[in-house]
Amino acid sequence: MALLIILITCFVIILATSQPCQTPDDFVAATSPGHIIIGGLFPIHEKMLSSEDYPRRPEIQKCVGFDISVFLQTLAMIHSIEMINNSTLLSGVKLGYEIYDTCTEVTAAMAATLRFLSKFNCSRETVEFKCDYSSYMPRVKAIIGSGYSEITMAVSRMLNLQLIPQVGYESTAEILSDKIRFPSFLRTVPSDFHQIKAMVHLIQKSGWNWVGIITTDDDYGRLALNTFTLQAEAKKVCIAFKEVLPAFLSDNTIEVRINQTLEQITLEAQVNVIVVFLRQFHVFDLFNKAIEMNINKMWIASDNWSTATKITTIPNVKKIGKVVGFTFRRGNISSFHSFLQNLHLLPSDSNKLLHEYVMHLSACAHIKDTDLSQCIFNYSQGTLAYKANKTIERNFFMRNGFLWDYAEPGLIHSIQLAVFSLGYAIQDLCRARDCQKPSAFQPWENIQSKCSKECSPGQMKKTTRSQHICCYECENCPENHYSNKTDMPHCLLCNNKTHWAPVRSTMCFEKEVEYLNWNDSLAILLLILSLLGIIFVLVVGIIFTRNLNTPVVKSSGGLRVCYVILLCHFLNFASTSFFVGEPQDFTCKTRQTLFGVSFTLCISCILTKSLKILLAFSFDPKLQKFLKCLYKPILIIFTCTGIQVIICTLWLIFAAPTVEVNISLPRVIILECEEGSILAFGTMLGYIAILALICFIFAFKGRKLPENYNEAKFITFGMLIYFIAWITFIPIYATTFGKYLPAVEIIVILISNYGILCCTFVPKCYVIICKQEINTKSAFLKMIYSYSSHSVSSIVMSHASLESMHSNVTMTNPSSSDKSATWQKSKDLQAQAFAHICKENATSVSKTLPRKRISSI
Repeated sequence: MALLIILITCFVIILATSQPCQTPDDFVAATSPGHIIIGGLFPIHEKMLSSEDYPRRPEIQKCVGFDISVFLQTLAMIHSIEMINNSTLLSGVKLGYEIYDTCTEVTAAMAATLRFLSKFNCSRETVEFKCDYSSYMPRVKAIIGSGYSEITMAVSRMLNLQLIPQVGYESTAEILSDKIRFPSFLRTVPSDFHQIKAMVHLIQKSGWNWVGIITTDDDYGRLALNTFTLQAEAKKVCIAFKEVLPAFLSDNTIEVRINQTLEQITLEAQVNVIVVFLRQFHVFDLFNKAIEMNINKMWIASDNWSTATKITTIPNVKKIGKVVGFTFRRGNISSFHSFLQNLHLLPSDSNKLLHEYVMHLSACAHIKDTDLSQCIFNYSQGTLAYKANKTIERNFFMRNGFLWDYAEPGLIHSIQLAVFSLGYAIQDLCRARDCQKPSAFQPWENIQSKCSKECSPGQMKKTTRSQHICCYECENCPENHYSNKTDMPHCLLCNNKTHWAPVRSTMCFEKEVEYLNWNDSLAILLLILSLLGIIFVLVVGIIFTRNLNTPVVKSSGGLRVCYVILLCHFLNFASTSFFVGEPQDFTCKTRQTLFGVSFTLCISCILTKSLKILLAFSFDPKLQKFLKCLYKPILIIFTCTGIQVIICTLWLIFAAPTVEVNISLPRVIILECEEGSILAFGTMLGYIAILALICFIFAFKGRKLPENYNEAKFITFGMLIYFIAWITFIPIYATTFGKYLPAVEIIVILISNYGILCCTFVPKCYVIICKQEINTKSAFLKMIYSYSSHSVSSIVMSHASLESMHSNVTMTNPSSSDKSATWQKSKDLQAQAFAHICKENATSVSKTLPRKRISSI
């Protein structure tokens, strides 16, 4: 009785696997119920048997050539759906699936698509004709698949009628990116355009310029061939031959075409690199024949077969040469590995593919793992019988690890992304709807729904912690970056030298060139102040010229010295104009040297005046003698100015200032004068500071000389203004940046120039204009005589004081009775000494003062 049951069971299974489908449900490869159904299309068998009837009937024939790697792809879809159902992504909503085998044939794929389009929950499996399918409810909400681009295109054109989303995990044909022809098609892999671009780049960089190409005779192959030809010609890579093989194994001429292709490869002996855009079964047959013919080449593999275990396990496959391949991005598929380990626990009642795999596995139980895939493929070509169920289950459990070896990580990851992208889209739609009802939303709404909102131009995609590339956040492009398309993976960098971009920019903007322009309000203000300074210099010159013979002008050193000082101030004011406007090499070199030399000449002249004043009113014989030796006006002026000329000359020869384009600022280009050498610039300013310090010391010593005609204290005050201005300038200049840096130096030049000019000439102009009664020779002599008398009295008192101190020191222990007598005697001696000194000094002054002092001043 038990034997009879086994025989009946075997007969039923044999009948089911050897006959074409009798009902639509027979056509389903795997199914699972759910609130929302996702369709799947996979080329699990490599071909469909041809009908032997004549005339040929319109019926779906049996599929043969069980492909382990595609079987794993269907398991990846099932696993991904189970992951979503076991997570909180769609709380309370269960995803179901209907998976169909396309048999690598457009016909079978179209039949499955018709069932997807049939009305939901309709017993008659009918597809209704409508002018508007917006409210139509088909069996499935979306479709994963269908693998090959040729089949995907045919399926997508049918799905366009109802705009049912189709997510491709392997279809890479470039034409599928055309949203006009394929509006409902999406994919989780890049198009062939990028792959072919990488191939051509590899060929060019490797120095190969004579290659062959083999493709399939379908949309995928022809498009790949055309794109490769165009890109190869652009890179000056020549194509020796182009071979095209039939797209499907059901074509009886495929073996003949493979032999012809290999003969062509043999004839083209100079071609050592061959680009192969074929499917796995094409490459399998091609390489087996190539090994027999001892053909050894460099093969460039497309993503269709580059990681296929079926190819790498071909016996003696290394004899064909080297293979360089391109593949899809890989992700974390460790959970899928665990799923495969427990595959024997998966119910096979509604999974005919798993049932068939178990049958083939039992039939090949005696075959080792390396040959198991080929054994299953061969056995699937015919009718299979198998042993008792317990034996099958034991073999299945023992050989779980075999499947993992045939998993292609890139494709598995792409399928996971496709399923999860639909999961997130459904989650978005179900937030405000009851998705436990099948009519909660229409399939076309899935196309409008995404895991993440579209990133607008000016933003970039930032991947979240999820491994799914469809789920991301939109992040604004940072400064100096831009994006000009939606959903760009990264922002593009602007050329920082010439362009800039604000945050969230869609384009780069040209940087503005900036410098201290003539139209700038600050520049205009400073130039007005410089012009006023020049006018003031001219006015002072006119005043001094008209009062040439007055004591005030003569006491200033004469008209010649005054003219030199005024010329220096004029040049200092004029030098500020070289700091304004677009920097040129000439202006950069002129402005610092003009200021440095003219200011040094001005300080040198003032230094000689300070020495002269100190010499005129000095009553110390030793100091007077020293000052007379030192006082050589022309020599001092030429020496002091000459040193500065040498410093500036060396600066211009070895490290001259030049125009520099400063691009360090984000939005502008600053044209500025680069000083060439900070050491030379510092030496020039430091030398002026040393001269000003010496001038300050001499002027400070003569600050108490005759008030109305002496300018020593005003020179002292002028030098103080200079020091304060330039000491303040150093930290400000070091920390200021941008186009207003020259303005800082202009301000300091104006402050120091105005300070010295006003302190030197304003008091004298005041006397000349407002106090003419004291600007006479007699008033001048009277003032000198009064000052000299006061100075002599001071000297006499000083001498008397010294004598008194001396007599006090020499007195030792006087008695109390002698104190009054001693004090009186001392007083008498002091009076005599005072009178003697006054007489001598008065005589000396009366003899020498009118001649020497007046002439000296």
